[in-house]
Amino acid sequence: MKAVVFHGRNNVSVDTVPDPVIKEPTDVIVKISSTAICGSDLHLYDGFIPTVEHGDIFGHEFMGEIVEVGNDVKELAVGDRIIVPFTITCGRCEYCTSGKWSLCDNTNPNKEIAEKFMGYSAAGLYGYSHMFGGYCGGQAEYARVPFAETSVFKVPKELPDEKLLFLTDIFPTGWMAAKNADIPEGGTVAIWGAGPVGQFAIRSAFMQGAGRVIAIDRFPERLAMAREAGAETIDYEEDTKVSEALKEMTNGRGPDACIDAVGMEAHGAGGLGGFMDVYDKAKQAVMLESDRPAALRQILYCAKKGSTVSVAGVYGGLSDKFPFGFAFNKGLTLKMGQTHVQKYVPELLKRVENGEIDPSFVITHHLNLDEASRGYEIFKKKEDGCIKVVLKP
Repeated sequence: MKAVVFHGRNNVSVDTVPDPVIKEPTDVIVKISSTAICGSDLHLYDGFIPTVEHGDIFGHEFMGEIVEVGNDVKELAVGDRIIVPFTITCGRCEYCTSGKWSLCDNTNPNKEIAEKFMGYSAAGLYGYSHMFGGYCGGQAEYARVPFAETSVFKVPKELPDEKLLFLTDIFPTGWMAAKNADIPEGGTVAIWGAGPVGQFAIRSAFMQGAGRVIAIDRFPERLAMAREAGAETIDYEEDTKVSEALKEMTNGRGPDACIDAVGMEAHGAGGLGGFMDVYDKAKQAVMLESDRPAALRQILYCAKKGSTVSVAGVYGGLSDKFPFGFAFNKGLTLKMGQTHVQKYVPELLKRVENGEIDPSFVITHHLNLDEASRGYEIFKKKEDGCIKVVLKP
């Protein structure tokens, strides 16, 4: 089969690789109908996530049709159309049974690597390094799906892929970001980053009762998409004093909640002086710092006293010059983590079926799988108005 294969920093190609096979009786094989490039994939592509190896297959947003099932699979069958959440879950450990699906105890076969790095291992993830299981990703023609009955969801055949694909990651991620933010009814939330996750966080915040959403970004097409959803916007390149702009927009009080939808490759001074951007990029380039927390620094500075900061953007490990004292002295609550996708899919699928939201709004580019290298380039460089790329095998 063909798949998107990593060959080093900023270098992927579509190669012919062995077809996936059933390894465990709880596996299924899915023929992929749609897959997407995620902002999290760029962290791999840029070489900032540890334990990514040459030859790894990328991709954790995918869906398709089951073509083979393992002997213990009873509730799924060949021909079923499924979406595959990026978190792989056993369904029976204390984390799965308490709704904390992304912390599953049993789906990372390489948990000893994660334990050495983080102390404890979270769930296995598709196409996201050997520290998270070394699973082949879904930017391919076929994929092996382990723990299938407790990980995937059957979906209606009448809905197009484009309305369902993002239930695998970015829609639940934006939804959980808004949930974690504890936005008061009718309150104001500021969202840093108007990329795909930020766009879903904007819409999720409104659906959850926010009165105002303020989106902070620098790309005109992203800011325009945010305004289409009803958000107010700040272009942080034109209005460099983001904190002052937020105070002015909120009568000096600040936003009731903040969301970081940027993560570890943020740009900008981050509220601590212009030198910090250069500092972070230099240290990250030589792997003396894994993350560039510019957005998070600024958020902790701008956050209202006693409010909640929700972190949906991915961070890989170590961040320097982190202003923890800001959070402490202002009494902030920080909530974060990989998304508990399985917790939110049933509700969000109903919202899609009812026409409350059409997630396809975020797609700007459809490409064939063979064009994946170009897709990564335009997505990374934000060329041609690119916000979200969907690949068709």
